[in-house]
Amino acid sequence: MTVDQISVFIENNLGTLAEVTGILGGAGIDMRALSIADTIDFGVLRLIVDDPKRAHELLRSSGFVASTTPVLAVSIEDVPGGLSKVLRILADEKISVEYAYAFITRKEGNACVVLRVADNDRAVDVLAKNGVKVSSGSNLFDQ
Repeated sequence: MTVDQISVFIENNLGTLAEVTGILGGAGIDMRALSIADTIDFGVLRLIVDDPKRAHELLRSSGFVASTTPVLAVSIEDVPGGLSKVLRILADEKISVEYAYAFITRKEGNACVVLRVADNDRAVDVLAKNGVKVSSGSNLFDQ
């Protein structure tokens, strides 16, 4: 149970982020989360959107280098230590987290953490066995 994340290589120039989000917004694509890692010259924008296939196609046809990556969207209790509990479960099972970013959901008391791990299937199994909910792309926008 994974969610498709769109990664977009963008130049670190004034207005580039506005251009990308404008393309998606103009097409009626809803963004749930974003993260950007940058250097002086470029950045990698990571997006969770309601229609990743269409978003990917739109961005590529607009001249952006984009890719799709399956990631986990883990629902956690929005309390101190909520994230630590999930990360400890993964660490105890020797599942390494490559990167993570979070967002608050519309459902009161919950947050969602996007995790990129080396073995999605194993991580989903381990988390489920420990009572941690992993969201699918179809229900992520209902939260």
